[in-house]
Amino acid sequence: MTTTDTPSAIASTGYRLRLPGPTEVPERVRQAMARVMVNHRGPECRTAIGEAEEMIRPILGTTNRILFFASSGTGVMEAALVNVAGPGHRILVVEHGQFGERFTTIAKAMNITVDTVAIEWGQAIDVAAVEARLREHAYRAVVVVHNESSTGIVADLAALGALVRDRPTLLIADSVSGLGGIAMRQDEWGVDIVVSASQKALMCPPGLALASVSAKAWRVIGQDEQRSAFYWDFRRALKSAEQNETAFTAPVSLIYGLREALTMMHEEGFANVLARHKKLSAALRAGGAALGLADFCRDEPRSNTVVVFKVPDGLEGGAIVRQLYQDHRTVIAGARNRLSGRVIRFGTMGALSAGTILTDLLHLEDALTKFGLPIEPGAGLKAATEYLAATA
Repeated sequence: MTTTDTPSAIASTGYRLRLPGPTEVPERVRQAMARVMVNHRGPECRTAIGEAEEMIRPILGTTNRILFFASSGTGVMEAALVNVAGPGHRILVVEHGQFGERFTTIAKAMNITVDTVAIEWGQAIDVAAVEARLREHAYRAVVVVHNESSTGIVADLAALGALVRDRPTLLIADSVSGLGGIAMRQDEWGVDIVVSASQKALMCPPGLALASVSAKAWRVIGQDEQRSAFYWDFRRALKSAEQNETAFTAPVSLIYGLREALTMMHEEGFANVLARHKKLSAALRAGGAALGLADFCRDEPRSNTVVVFKVPDGLEGGAIVRQLYQDHRTVIAGARNRLSGRVIRFGTMGALSAGTILTDLLHLEDALTKFGLPIEPGAGLKAATEYLAATA
């Protein structure tokens, strides 16, 4: 760690983490994670796991047991597949962005037969196309990203769930960048496996992941006693979850952090949390439009946890990212995929307020002006402020 990257230096220079994950960690969560380390099999940790599970169930919209893992989001994406499919099984992956493609890559590495429904990035999922593919094959699972943070499009899980409800096919959803900022009604919508992680709308550092598994999915998992899984074995994880433990060493500090973050969300009221995310992401889009930045998404439903702007002709996204960091210590994302240079992305998830969005727009206007864009001074702030006032 260099001197300029120490926590005190970051605080004094106004470092602003505005990525679509990891996101800013609230002080209450940081303090909770700083508690004394305890036995990961002891009563203190079991209590924290049990309380976190109870508080996250309504956010998932489920009565399922919740399985916790020390992992990134990609780890539980793999776990979702390895527990229900393997060589000889066929799955259907909906690819509407970078992380749908990642699911395909994971599945191929596991020698699962993969078919895809490729959606043009920035457009809504074609549910009818998925239904047509389901008539062609008996798939083990339909796999989709709930909130595609590379494009800003949200999957219609209710419609996809309706397609498989009366089929043996499972519905698997990655909600790493959605859970906590976008509605999830797992049981109502018929989503069989939901996986997520700590570092986005759940307001914690990276390193804690979770899975929620339906009764339908448990029946599939139970059919194959020879499943090639050890660390990711949901059956082993469930036995531990029934004791309010994890199968292997729990990330104790992250569990404490998640419990505190969930406490904060319930204090605010989860309906209010969702409304805040929706309002602030829309305000950022309104302000961006006034600065000449078009929304990359061409269809609804748009994300409430990430805003993706097209980069104006003649500019390169990475240059905007670097300018914001250089001048304002504001850290946003470009793209590390086929959209490289063409988009910039802001996280609108977790511990953010109207002030966060207005500061984003102030810094963004300054950066774009330096690149020579003809911008009316204060246009972004004005548009966002008017939107916030109209929706107060």
